[in-house]
Amino acid sequence: MKTTANPKRITSGLGPQKIRIEFQAEHAQHVSVAGTFNEWRPDATPMVPMGGGHWIKELLLVPGRYEYLLVVDGDWQCDPASAEQVPNPFGTYNSVLEVPATSPARQRQGPEP
Repeated sequence: MKTTANPKRITSGLGPQKIRIEFQAEHAQHVSVAGTFNEWRPDATPMVPMGGGHWIKELLLVPGRYEYLLVVDGDWQCDPASAEQVPNPFGTYNSVLEVPATSPARQRQGPEP
């Protein structure tokens, strides 16, 4: 089974930010995301099938550091697109998602005054 995922920040600001996780699993029947943002409950955050094995989920997260795993047909696994992984108490690894705090002033285009 080919699997890929790619968390993307799609909004920014000081409050909660919309993060999209995309995942490709051609033969998966059920995919969800479990992590520190949902108390590791995979039933709380199912991904949406978009066809062709493409799954997405948008999360609204406040700035911070989150650990998570993808649950593909009951199999807990790291996000293969995650830039960082950390050991967990079960002898495997968790993927890491950083949601940065972004000041609206830093989002401006052009040179700083």
